[in-house]
Amino acid sequence: MDKMVTKKNSRNPWAWIPTLYFAEGLPNVIVTTLSVVMYMQLGLTDAEVGLYTGWLALPWVIKPLWSPFIDLLKTKRWWVLTMQALIGAALAGIAFSLPTAFWFQATMCFFFLIAFCSATHDISADGFYMIELDEHNQTKFVGLRNTFYRLAIIFVNGFLVMLAGVLQVMFRNQISFSWALIFYGLAGIFIGLWLYHSRLMPTPKEDVQTERTVGEVTHELKNMFRTFFTKFGVRETVIVMLFLLFYRFPEALLNTMTKTFILRPNSQGGLGMSPQEYGLANGTVGLIGLLLGGIIGGILVSRDGMKKWLWPMVCAITLPDAVYIYLSYSLNSDIVMVSSCLFVEQFGYGLGFTVLTLYMLFYSQGKFKTSHYSICTGISYLGLMLPGMVSGYLKDLLGYRHFFIVVMACCVITFLVTDYLKIDPDFGKKEKEEEDEGEMLDEEVTNEEDILEKEITEEDDIWEEEITEEEYLENEDSSGKQDLQNENGNRK
Repeated sequence: MDKMVTKKNSRNPWAWIPTLYFAEGLPNVIVTTLSVVMYMQLGLTDAEVGLYTGWLALPWVIKPLWSPFIDLLKTKRWWVLTMQALIGAALAGIAFSLPTAFWFQATMCFFFLIAFCSATHDISADGFYMIELDEHNQTKFVGLRNTFYRLAIIFVNGFLVMLAGVLQVMFRNQISFSWALIFYGLAGIFIGLWLYHSRLMPTPKEDVQTERTVGEVTHELKNMFRTFFTKFGVRETVIVMLFLLFYRFPEALLNTMTKTFILRPNSQGGLGMSPQEYGLANGTVGLIGLLLGGIIGGILVSRDGMKKWLWPMVCAITLPDAVYIYLSYSLNSDIVMVSSCLFVEQFGYGLGFTVLTLYMLFYSQGKFKTSHYSICTGISYLGLMLPGMVSGYLKDLLGYRHFFIVVMACCVITFLVTDYLKIDPDFGKKEKEEEDEGEMLDEEVTNEEDILEKEITEEDDIWEEEITEEEYLENEDSSGKQDLQNENGNRK
């Protein structure tokens, strides 16, 4: 009997980690990227595409509000499996809805369901990962989970978009039917993942429903937010909030419109590339540039500290946006040229995103470290969502050429909010303590906006850290100073 229990409760991590994080990456990219391409091809204007798909980022913005309550009902394993089944059903719902007269309303509802399920799946999957594996194995398999998360991005942005283009050629430009086939296939993949994980995911003894009450969790949630906004002075807190909201302001405007720009015909000011070409240029070459930028950024900061590389990285995340001005005026749709421009822009973004990730780590030090990091990323997502919702209206008003010029002018905002930051010169240099933070950075550098960040989901484990009101009052006066003096410094 003991042997059977041991066999049941323990699984080789190679059997479930790759598929689990592939399943974690898929819905995120489907909601943030694939929906944009689909709606544009189905006839929505850029203003409509930006507004409606922008709303789909909301679950990742507010995720810190409901994540602590998940443990009140069932186990993390149960949540993972349930969310995968619901995502599969919602993907099938999109496929069923596309040929109908109310396809837009129905698909938006299903995309919202996928977004909420995906955010919840992120929380439970990362929590399950930390429960099932000890600290050594968590570090050992972090590269594996990152790899398969990124493979999910390539699969959607690259392969599926190209496949949609091929299907449209095969079925004589029946766009709705082609996208229905894509989503039927995705539904089948997710149902398969659900069945696979139902059998092969381990059942750790530690994965149990919490015994805490709703009141206790609510009290902890209040403490978490109170400590987040009071750890430093009012002035510095305001500066940090502005930085989190506006650091990626130009990227927030570009995020959706660059996709439509590549696919719109020349008569509408776009490059007129096919979905196949788009999948290759943006979904593969661009993503490679993003990953390389993130890796190199992490190496530079770990060697010299964040302060030394702060302004070069700020320039890297803003100045390469100029490639879209060139493309909009030249309308050069050569696949090599477009891929090169996207590589440069995404490489710069990956490099500059290092600053945001590390500063969120810097600000989140102390008690509730992981949950405070989650709040930071939620605010950062809000800074992406709101400008993205109006970007289409601005583009329709100005046209692509003038729109991209305005985006370049908005880079000044990034410089302004960065200029007021206070950064420890040694923060980010590689030390024993920093290696764990580097893992969080590595996971965060995944097409955020698309991917909206992924390591933000590990807040689940902080609810195991309990703090009483007395402890908070004793430490409140000194916590700000200690954080500034003692903190030393992505995945997505």
